Amino acid sequence: MLPITGYADRYSVAPGESIAFKVSSTSSEDYEARLVRVICGDPNPAGPGIRERPVEAAFAGRYPSRVQPIHNGSWARVAGTAPLDALDSFTVTATIWPTLPGLSRRQGLVSRVDDATGAGFTLEIDEAGSLAATVSDGTGAVVLGTGKALRARAWYRVFLSYDADAGEIRVGQLALAPAMTVDDTGTASISAAFEGSCTGSGDLAFAARAGSPPGDRYNGKLEAPRIVASALDPDAAFRAAGEDPAEVGERLVAAWDFSREMSSARIVDTGPHAMHGETVNLPTRAMKGSGWTGEEMCWRHAPAQYGAIHFHDDDLYDCGWDTDFTFDVPEDFRSGAYAVRLRAGGDEDMVPFFVRAAPGRAQSDACVLIPVFTYTVYANFARGNVDDAYRDRVARWGARPWTPDEHPEYGISTYNSHSDGSGVAYSSRLRPILNQRSGFCAYADPLGGSCLRHFPADTHLLAWLDALGHDFDVVTDEDLDADGVAAIGQYKVVMTGSHPEYHTPGSLDALTEYTEGGGRLMYLGGNGFYWRVAVNPELPGAVEIRRGEGGIRAWAAEPGEYYNAFDGGYGGLWRNSGRAPQRLAGVGFIAQGDFHGTAYRRLPASRDPRAAWIFEGIDDELLGDFGLSGGGAAGFELDWLDPSLGSPPHALVLARSEQQDDTFMLVPEEILNHYGNRPGLPAEELIRSEIVFFETPNGGAVFSVGSITFCGSLPHNEFDNNISRMLDNVLRRFRTG
Repeated sequence: MLPITGYADRYSVAPGESIAFKVSSTSSEDYEARLVRVICGDPNPAGPGIRERPVEAAFAGRYPSRVQPIHNGSWARVAGTAPLDALDSFTVTATIWPTLPGLSRRQGLVSRVDDATGAGFTLEIDEAGSLAATVSDGTGAVVLGTGKALRARAWYRVFLSYDADAGEIRVGQLALAPAMTVDDTGTASISAAFEGSCTGSGDLAFAARAGSPPGDRYNGKLEAPRIVASALDPDAAFRAAGEDPAEVGERLVAAWDFSREMSSARIVDTGPHAMHGETVNLPTRAMKGSGWTGEEMCWRHAPAQYGAIHFHDDDLYDCGWDTDFTFDVPEDFRSGAYAVRLRAGGDEDMVPFFVRAAPGRAQSDACVLIPVFTYTVYANFARGNVDDAYRDRVARWGARPWTPDEHPEYGISTYNSHSDGSGVAYSSRLRPILNQRSGFCAYADPLGGSCLRHFPADTHLLAWLDALGHDFDVVTDEDLDADGVAAIGQYKVVMTGSHPEYHTPGSLDALTEYTEGGGRLMYLGGNGFYWRVAVNPELPGAVEIRRGEGGIRAWAAEPGEYYNAFDGGYGGLWRNSGRAPQRLAGVGFIAQGDFHGTAYRRLPASRDPRAAWIFEGIDDELLGDFGLSGGGAAGFELDWLDPSLGSPPHALVLARSEQQDDTFMLVPEEILNHYGNRPGLPAEELIRSEIVFFETPNGGAVFSVGSITFCGSLPHNEFDNNISRMLDNVLRRFRTG
């Protein structure tokens, strides 16, 4: 674990509200906490450097160090299981789709074990990848396995039965789609004359071995676990695992149906005792089950075919740490980006957060929209690039030394894959997020740029606003989703950061309503408004992404699993839902390359009377041939104007990038085949970023730059450059015009 780290219970807080901080420190000494306003998070000595302003806060002081644990891995808990206490003979059945059956450790499927005595049962997968069971009355344990290896990503009905009268334990596995030459169906039995009960006590666990904390986490799908109050023979047990629970009759004790209430963490028992439970650490729901036919792709239309939950041993939703201190934000507190600085001995960390203005009490007529959905989706992205060059850069710059690659214990990113190779569909902010800190470098760029992404990259804009004396508020897209256009309706201008990629229907609706109602939007990044994500008020802090059908993807969702569990919406690109970025911002994602940038060249439209004011005081034809992000204002991920996707016909293309290097390629959704693309132009003509301006109804306007590296050019020459001047012209006109 990191020597000291922490997280907050929220990203966004308003004056008069409280935010809680949770800290873990391995130090034997007390740690120090203090409050700062974040001005710039770039450690590059060629730029402004890390800039923060101390802020008085009542919580500032010293606190006792303590290590707060992390329990990775998803599972499901059923409390209130007293009906199981009375069982003598019993059968446990389930349907499973294991993804790592040969993991060289045991993986619990269904388990109830007394913590004190060890009495109870666990239906599990053994170290060799075969179905097995451990049964005990607290005086001795019997372990039994089928000896037949389960295939990865294949469906099986499985069971464990215990006949107290006959003193016999049976286990069995039945392949639902047998493979030729593979012997993976079978049963096993053993005599076991226990004197005491073998049903255990306390909670029932799915996808883990019951305990405090649960262990032996399972990787794979689990569907329809059931418990029957008798010892069934193998044929009857396999039938019970697959048939309608009502067919089991009076012997049925419990039958969990994971296709119900799947947008929540709740699991529903349809049996006579209603032993409902809850999932822990956000296993993936709305997953196709053993009965999926392929005829229906939306789980809302055929929920019975989506009754499986996919569990992973590296899922993490909420660390669940205790609160160390809270910050009660004063009523007159200034909106902006802040952080709690933590120090224990020579080790330090920071926990960033954002103070928005109180509802109806804007402190400025302009705001910066903080893309916390994007921050969360990228949270703890392990890029696999921590090599000697990276470490040397970090050491020379005094940059942040801790990376997600070296600390997977804090949970992984939706840009990574689970240990079983499946894509990560959920992310959460309720954990330390190592890459969303000032001083964190995403790459070690041989061109010498800062290589910042997300929060630290967005501080280039914050530093520019501070340097030029522009007052501003901040609002997060989480606020937009919760409050709608009311969150930004009081502002004349809304500015984005470098990469507002992920949006919910609520946040995108709010921005659309804002621009159509007369608001002025400054889209200062690239690849924005691209992916659709979902949130759920029952699971605060979590974001869901389904990477379905197209787009530059870190992984691809399985067919039939494109619809979000959280809101039932069709996941994937917003353009696949008829809302391409061009409809809002005039430009949308067209090409991506390495973290390199180049310049824009002005076009004749830059002298059009509608837009000439944007270039007042600028004589240069080339704009942004410099910068801390890739060496130029137009780079990494690029957007272009496309009327066929909704760019307004009256939009002006003011400038266009040129000479992108040969690492750049079109996004997949634009490529039709090996010799043609959807726009019908040569690829080299499409790989470009465009600066666009257009008016919107009711006196509104949009200014878009279409490049992730744009804001990295703002600090050049101490903020005195043509990119800075252009942006200053736009912001001043948008505030006053």
